[in-house]
Amino acid sequence: MNVLVFLLIVVAIALVLGFFLPCQVHVERQALIDATPEKIFGHVSDFNAWGAWSPWATMDPDASMNIQGSGLGQSMTWASENPKVGKGSQQFTQIDPPKKVVTHLDFGDMGVSDASFTLKPTDGKTLVTWSLDADMREGVPFLKKPMNTFFGFFMDSMLGKTYEEGLANLKALVEA
Repeated sequence: MNVLVFLLIVVAIALVLGFFLPCQVHVERQALIDATPEKIFGHVSDFNAWGAWSPWATMDPDASMNIQGSGLGQSMTWASENPKVGKGSQQFTQIDPPKKVVTHLDFGDMGVSDASFTLKPTDGKTLVTWSLDADMREGVPFLKKPMNTFFGFFMDSMLGKTYEEGLANLKALVEA
């Protein structure tokens, strides 16, 4: 009986902490690509080009994908049975050729985030920075907020490797 009470207290404390711990997440990876920002920009500023380098495209080639529009406001929705791909949507919210693009991602009740690609000329090459910023409680149902807050502590290690793979794919594509 004492063990059960102790476990309930621990779970209650964890739930309460989940509402008060930091919920802001920032994930960032970089790659130096031997190309101009202009050459790279078309690959990151059009969802139609993402299939050639995006790591999620290779995780589930059979995922359903729908791209609408072009330029600022272009949107992409996807759905996959693969839990690493899942389902969601994203839309270009800022396009600043050839320097930066920003997308807003919506994962339904899993939350929302903003991702960006920043291209900076460096010694005849381009430093490409891919980043993601999220409030782990934004857009999440009330009872999932504590769990999502704790999940945020692992985002860098989980998403960072996928970003590194995507940047390596982009580098190989552009430099070929």
